[in-house]
Amino acid sequence: MKKIIFISLLLLSTLWAEDKTATFGGGCFWCMEAAFQPLKGVKSVVSGYMGAEASTANYQAVSTGKSGHYEVVQIVYDPDLISYKELLDVFWKNIDPTDKEGQFADKGQQYKTVIFYHNETDKEMAVLSRETLNASSKFKNSIVTKIKPAKEFFRAEEYHQDYFKKNSLRYQLYKKGSGREDYINKTWK
Repeated sequence: MKKIIFISLLLLSTLWAEDKTATFGGGCFWCMEAAFQPLKGVKSVVSGYMGAEASTANYQAVSTGKSGHYEVVQIVYDPDLISYKELLDVFWKNIDPTDKEGQFADKGQQYKTVIFYHNETDKEMAVLSRETLNASSKFKNSIVTKIKPAKEFFRAEEYHQDYFKKNSLRYQLYKKGSGREDYINKTWK
């Protein structure tokens, strides 16, 4: 009887598994939203800002490159359907991790790549994934993507949310014109 109760409780606990959060800065957050939203197990992808000590952030301040914030996406996901490692793999395949100045046509501190970890396990996985990729000789230059503890997340203005859906043609032109699309196709496909 105890065994049946234990198994029942174990099964029930999986029904209430807590969602997890991942936060990545990969240059323009529109492109990062588009990369993560279609993934099975991803519940939401929100564009925003993270990384500075300021008590608030908005596009006007962050776009100057002087606020200390990064453009990021904050992802809520079901770890039973998609792992943090899988999210890291998608992240790496949608950025140029060797660009010290930003990403593609977007230059400035706010467009640099960063992984914000929310716990020590995610930190260890992020460091390992970066080291593995760096050792792979996939890139001629070293990876410069930073790994930092998560700070306060500030949701970006509503017109940035789901931009790739709401402004599909403009988004596609931006992605192609920025060089991101060609880089991804050349490097990963």
